[in-house]
Parts: sequence; structure tokens; C-alpha cells
Amino acid sequence: MTQADQNFINTCKEILENGYSSEGTNVRTKWQDGEDANYISIVGVSNKYDVEKEFPMITLRNNTKTVINAIDEILWIWQKKSNNVHELNSHIWDQWADENGTIGKAYGYQLGKKYSFRTKDGIKEMDQVDYLLYLLNNEQSSRRMMTNLFNHEELKDMNLEPCAFGTQWLVKEGKLHLILNQRSQDMLTANGWNTMQYAALQHMFAQCAGLGVGTLTHNIGDCHIYDRHIPLVKQLIEAKPMEVCPKLKINNPTKNFYEFKVEDFIVEGYDYNKEINLGRIPVAI
Repeated sequence: MTQADQNFINTCKEILENGYSSEGTNVRTKWQDGEDANYISIVGVSNKYDVEKEFPMITLRNNTKTVINAIDEILWIWQKKSNNVHELNSHIWDQWADENGTIGKAYGYQLGKKYSFRTKDGIKEMDQVDYLLYLLNNEQSSRRMMTNLFNHEELKDMNLEPCAFGTQWLVKEGKLHLILNQRSQDMLTANGWNTMQYAALQHMFAQCAGLGVGTLTHNIGDCHIYDRHIPLVKQLIEAKPMEVCPKLKINNPTKNFYEFKVEDFIVEGYDYNKEINLGRIPVAI
């Protein structure tokens, strides 16, 4: 059983056993047939992963293709700083795109905005990603290496307000640690996705700064399971996990973050329960 399996199982059990129901609360989310997408949720979840020891992948079902799409999305947001779904290989954002293919001033758009930052060489104009890379290479003792996508001034211009919205990066004894803050998470469709993609980003930034990888702490505000997902989640909880230790390998020695490509990433030592096939998972929108 991987760390990701254990955290997923424990969190889902807590939701199913002690969660709050959204019934009667006028939920925003709908199923494609127009029915309310109600859910059971818990408040304030914090899961930790030792990324140096193991890349956080769930083995209860197949994540072989999912991890590649998750890394492609994180490069779309953090490297391309894009808000256009046509620059993304998967189609997970299509339902939030406008007629021009953009998701508004969300995610990558926010990371591409430039601000005036104080550096050792004076005030410099940079975006959040470049400033973070600057600090990782010049001020590794800083406790202010943070990013934020939840720009209140421009929430009205976003087709979807960011779920994973904030990061903090800390260097301790030569290892890069990451804290990921997320306002809301759909456990079945997004939990493994977010941890894999941010662990991959952690590997990239560590390589760029000449550091090892440390822990990933994933903080979630509202952690939920949708009503139509409950039978599927129960299948996963009861499934047999694999005794493996996945490792992420990057086949690109670059220290330039903007040179990484999705085909540079390989996961070694991964296997999954081949008896589990959840079929097409309904997505609440």
C-alpha cells in the first residue's frame, strides 16, 4: 500500500462515516442531467507525503495515463501560464472554456501576471513563478516563498475560481518541501490528480535549485464525495492495494524550468489493481 492509498482510504472513510450532508443547502453543482450534485464533506483535511521516499500514486485503480495528463496540466498552468484549453492535451477544462477557448483570468493567467518584487539587485518586474524560482536559487532560507491564485479583484473574470489556490515552499537541510492549500476537493476525481501533479512540480523546482525533494503537505478546506460517487468510492476502499513504491524519473537534466516537457517524465515501480474498473465517472459541474 502506498502513502497515497493510505491517505485516500483514511480520508474517504472519515467522510463517509462522519461527513456533513449538503442536502437542502441549495448547492451550486449539478450533474449533466440537471439534478443537484449533493455531497458528503468534512472540513479541514491535511495529508502528508514523503515525496523523496515515494511518488504519491494510488494503486487502488489505474493511474498510468492519469499521471501524464496531470503533469501536462501543471505545465500548462505553471510553465505555459496559459488559460487557453487549446494548449492543453486533455479535455478536462473544456466545459469551463468560453467561445475563444479560455477559462478567463484563472490559473495560468494569474501566474503570468507581473508584479514589482524586491530582490538583492533592487526592484524587479517578475511573475509569481519567476520570483519563486529566483528565491529558490538566491534565498533558500526564506519563509516567504509563496504563490497565490485566489485574486479577489479578478474572481468575477474567472470561469472557475481556483480550487488548488496557494503554495508555500520551504528548504530544510537541502530538501525542498511543499505545502499545497486547496479550498475544495472532489475526492474521487481530483485527490490523486492534485497530489501527483504538485509532487511532479516539486521535483522540477528541486532539480532547478539543486535540491532534494522533501515532504508534500496537502491541506484541503472542504473535502467531499459526491452522492453518485459513493458506490465507486466504496469499491476503491474495499479494493486490494499493491505493495509497490513508485518513483518519478525526469529524463531531462535541465535546471531551466521552462525546458521541461511532459514526455520527460516516467514513473518507475508502479502497479495497480487490475480488477477494478470504475467505468466512466460522472463529473459534477
